Parts: sequence; C-alpha cells; structure tokens
Amino acid sequence: MSEFFKVADRHELPVGAKKLIDLDGRAIAVFNVDGEYFAIDDVCTHDGGPLAEGALQGSEIRCPRHGARFDVRTGRALCLPAVEPVATHAVEVRGDAIFVSIDD
Repeated sequence: MSEFFKVADRHELPVGAKKLIDLDGRAIAVFNVDGEYFAIDDVCTHDGGPLAEGALQGSEIRCPRHGARFDVRTGRALCLPAVEPVATHAVEVRGDAIFVSIDD
C-alpha cells in the first residue's frame, strides 16, 4: 500500500500555482492545473535542472536551463533537448489537504 504525505492545503495552490517540496530528501514539484493536482520529480531529465523554477503554462512546465518542456499530468517530455519523461507521483485530495505518494 502506498504511503501518502501531506504536502499542502488547497488554498496554498490556486489554479496555475506550483509548490516545491522535499519528501524524504527528494525534491517534488506539485502543480494545480485547472483544479487538479499533479506531482513530478523536480529534475529535468535532460540535465538535472530544477523544473519548479520554470514557467508553468497550462499543463506544461518549461525547464529554465535549456527550454525542455514536460506535461506535469503525465511526465512526458514534450520537446528537445529532453527525450525521457520525468517521474510522476500519485496525488490525493482529502478535504482541504493535498497528499503525495513517492513510491519508487
């Protein structure tokens, strides 16, 4: 069974917002896309850049280093220079709280 950790309250992540968290030494970026919450590793698969520092436009996050874009809903790399997807994590909303699981 997956272990979920509380990472934020819903009011902390309005639509279009992102939040960087540390879960057990792992940098995770959490996003609100049109009222749905998604979580990915905060590591660009191209060069290890910090994705949460990039611009979020709709469901796409742009790496601030070289412009690689990823779909935060699926982790899929959308353009070069990245070709590998970024790891995604299960998100649950319980009342007003947002929880993330970081199962490997």
